[in-house]
Amino acid sequence: PAAGPGPALAAGPGRDPAVYLAALRACQRDLRAFIDEENCHPILIRLAWHDSGTFDASLAHDWPACGGANGSIRFAKELAHGANAGLKKAILYLEPFKEQHAVLSWADLIQLAGATALAAAGGPASPMRYGRVDVESETQCPPEGRLPGAAPPFDDGSPDAATHLRRVFGRMGFSDAEIVALSGAHTLGRAFKERSGTVAEGYGREAGTRYTRPGGNRPRADGADGMGMPGGRSWTERWLAFDNAYYTGGGAGGARPAGADPELLWLPTDAADNAYYTGGGAGGARPAGADPELLWLPTDAALTTDPSFRRAFERYAAHPAAFMADFASAHAKLADLGARFDPPGGMPL
Repeated sequence: PAAGPGPALAAGPGRDPAVYLAALRACQRDLRAFIDEENCHPILIRLAWHDSGTFDASLAHDWPACGGANGSIRFAKELAHGANAGLKKAILYLEPFKEQHAVLSWADLIQLAGATALAAAGGPASPMRYGRVDVESETQCPPEGRLPGAAPPFDDGSPDAATHLRRVFGRMGFSDAEIVALSGAHTLGRAFKERSGTVAEGYGREAGTRYTRPGGNRPRADGADGMGMPGGRSWTERWLAFDNAYYTGGGAGGARPAGADPELLWLPTDAADNAYYTGGGAGGARPAGADPELLWLPTDAALTTDPSFRRAFERYAAHPAAFMADFASAHAKLADLGARFDPPGGMPL
């Protein structure tokens, strides 16, 4: 990435907002170019969400024990948590940006990268603010087990997927509708055998589906060639394009409907978003004869079988604009969780 503006200033109390905002804008430009070249949107979004998603509202007044968007995921101790498998790669992606834009905190850089990746994929512009303060050592990392799982048995002892989703996201302060809206992010990205272990497909062109192997599919929002590292299994056909295809891919009773493409990833947690909501393709819902290569986990199915989740799921399937608006709001809330801002109140970009 290109060099940041001015001298490398240490992030911390007493920041100059003008200098800091200039660095944020320059870094955002550099990130956008990098993401466009590497097609690494999903892993940067996952990194941002896994940093902020450790927040525990019951500890909100005890920083940094409350967890959240404080940059702790950069430490090896937290990267070693099972839910963070593969995210060391995302940190390595961001290290040159931290070197060039040293004034920025790690917590801000991580959330800026996630927001930039979403926008580059065609997602909504969330009302983000910046100025987050970093934790200083791995002794301040949150305990393992605060992030959601994909299928039972769940680490928190939840008897079913709907209960698990409410326990995890409720701990952060999210409503049922917000849980379903955030699940729409699964319209982007893939699962890998080497990471979540929920699919048989792993790294490499020979290990993927027809949607995640180069040569046939163009998953980018702009239709350009390129998909980054091949392999894995996606939830949607255009898994580098943010839309509502995920939501309309869920069938009655939480089952994948007939006709759904088997090479698209479909997890129980996915039964709630937009391209992710509409079935992954341009045609909307997944018809009868659903493709067996689509991933469908208990957490995805819960979004279509639980009555409260299903109401939001069906709304986002039918109203893409509502999904985009609600997702932007929920994403901004997620990015703020557990954050300590300097200056207080943060800085909009």
